[in-house]
Amino acid sequence: MVQNLLLLDIETVPMMDDYNSLSPDWQILWWNKISKTVPENTLPAESWNMKAGILAEFGRIVCISTAYFYEDDNRNLCLKVKSISGDDESEVLLGFIDLCNKMFRHNKQFQFGGHNIKEFDIPYICRRILINRLPLPEYLWLHDRKPWEVKMFDTLNWWKFGDNKNYISLHLLANVLDIPTSKTDIDGSMVQDVYYKDKDLKRIVEYCQRDVVVTANIILRFKNLPLLQDERVTVV
Repeated sequence: MVQNLLLLDIETVPMMDDYNSLSPDWQILWWNKISKTVPENTLPAESWNMKAGILAEFGRIVCISTAYFYEDDNRNLCLKVKSISGDDESEVLLGFIDLCNKMFRHNKQFQFGGHNIKEFDIPYICRRILINRLPLPEYLWLHDRKPWEVKMFDTLNWWKFGDNKNYISLHLLANVLDIPTSKTDIDGSMVQDVYYKDKDLKRIVEYCQRDVVVTANIILRFKNLPLLQDERVTVV
């Protein structure tokens, strides 16, 4: 039942805007981590701009957008979207945990939903919670669970249909399924520049929210249900 889902998407940036701002020890840690996975002749500073934001050890979360389905008085399926964002990652994570705790108290069967959340968003959130020395909630103790015990609605995994070699971006999947895309004035590769150079967190939040709505419509398409009309999406 889609009403059991808490959809989410995160936006991340490098923990420093520039490789040269890192201490010498952290520069070594970075290069030891990344040097074997980047093209030959790539400089450490170049690799930082390319990869730091997507690695939880070297990045941080600036926005978590969430959404859940509900029925209105006429039993139409609607979506409510809420974003938690800011420059203080600890406060962003505490806001997310508080929201999840309320969901968990209301519905013990709730599941996370999103695109590639099993391999990116949820592990990243868990790692950043620990790095920020915050308590990891019970529903995020996933490290010792068997794969079939981890209940998530991951649209990337759905689209694989058992083909573990397959990867598809949210943008491509939306276009394949004829769903309006969220990629308008910004995409994921631009987030760190929008954050550090433009200092426009609001633009990042709006982009993140669009991703959540696209994911919601992909789930509805998978379920052969009507897509959400704009008037049935509320941002709070």
